[in-house]
Amino acid sequence: MGKMTVEGRKHLKILVIWKLLTVGGVNAGWRNRAIHFSKSNVTTDFLYLHDKGGLHMLQDVARVYLTRDPNQIIKILKKNKYDLIVVVDSSEVYPLIKKAKFNGKLIVEARSPNKEKIAPHLQDFKGLNPDAIVVPSIFQKRVVSSILNKRVPIRIVYNPIDTDCFKPIPSGRDMDRAGAILPQNQKIIGWIGRLDVRKNWRFLLEIARHIIQIRKDVQFWVIGGKASREREIFSKQIKEYKLKDYIRWFPVVPYQMMPEFYSQIADSGGCTLSTTLMESFGNTFIESMACGCPVVAPGISSLPEIIEHDRTGKLYRPASLMKALKHLNNMLDHHQLREEIRKNALKEVKARFAIEVCAEQYLQIIRDMVPESIATDDKVLQANDFQVQPELMVEPYKHIAWPTGQIQSQQAPIIRNTFHRIEKRLGRTELFHSKRNFL
Repeated sequence: MGKMTVEGRKHLKILVIWKLLTVGGVNAGWRNRAIHFSKSNVTTDFLYLHDKGGLHMLQDVARVYLTRDPNQIIKILKKNKYDLIVVVDSSEVYPLIKKAKFNGKLIVEARSPNKEKIAPHLQDFKGLNPDAIVVPSIFQKRVVSSILNKRVPIRIVYNPIDTDCFKPIPSGRDMDRAGAILPQNQKIIGWIGRLDVRKNWRFLLEIARHIIQIRKDVQFWVIGGKASREREIFSKQIKEYKLKDYIRWFPVVPYQMMPEFYSQIADSGGCTLSTTLMESFGNTFIESMACGCPVVAPGISSLPEIIEHDRTGKLYRPASLMKALKHLNNMLDHHQLREEIRKNALKEVKARFAIEVCAEQYLQIIRDMVPESIATDDKVLQANDFQVQPELMVEPYKHIAWPTGQIQSQQAPIIRNTFHRIEKRLGRTELFHSKRNFL
């Protein structure tokens, strides 16, 4: 297990296992947690089974294993002697954890909002006894509670965002390398995500087809979807609907460049639009809000927990084309309302979703499981204090990246009144969600 620091506090080692190394909210959230955890003497490693193009999100903050070989996974678990393992929607690794005779703490993260997809990961733990299940929203807790047949504590922790990275970027910065130069006299409507059924890109095209009939001052930026199965259908329908002049597609945008994209969209007088059918959380919303880019989204699943209609964004009735168009036009045309929403959203993100708030909540769960394990002193630890010794490295696996330099172990304080505000807001959110007064 973790070694002791000079102060006598144990250095904690965590492994996060997920089958998909993707560009998306799960990995964005864990990138931010890993950054914050390192300040509290906690090392976070990652193990993935399938590479889906998300390496750039993690390579500068953590060590990443990539292997599907059961024997190699077992060796990694045995050699590195982790204190805590977090398994994200990946029941196929339960037997391997059991076979490795892992005796540390276990957290299961339930992230898929789809009951059919999440059920296999929650109904049979293959002889393991999770210490907690972590979910990213009240909505997701309801989904999990309807499936779970074992008494396991369910803890809600929102995904964190790095507000030092995701913030309004001054206009005029060079975006040539991304080909994202702002068009003149046009407002950008950004759409971010995979091109699949759940993200509902077909409804996006319907919205585009109708809005260009009433105004010519808009352009849609579609960001993401390079690895999506429906990308060719998407391209074909853009041509069929004669939308080539109104839609620009950026199949791949590095995660580190997204603040510039959100800021460009905001500077144009535009907004981000979601057409999703279901989300367990939704990182793109808080990223957009943090960059001063207002959001228009359906009032569905977890979204009313993140966005308050007419205060921090706009929510439309799911699948209602007329409502979506109405709220888009209001956001684009009413400057005073738009600026008020931007200002409120920036404050909301810092108060509720900043790393210092959400990642600290996750650390508190870990503290409850492993008392006295997390350092709270101000000692500066060298990077080699965290490195696994060469004899513990397992071959063959892809040891992809490892950070260098000093890591500050100063722990961010828990601001108690912030948590009181969150608790009040959660109560307000459930009431707001049930009334659906945004419709």
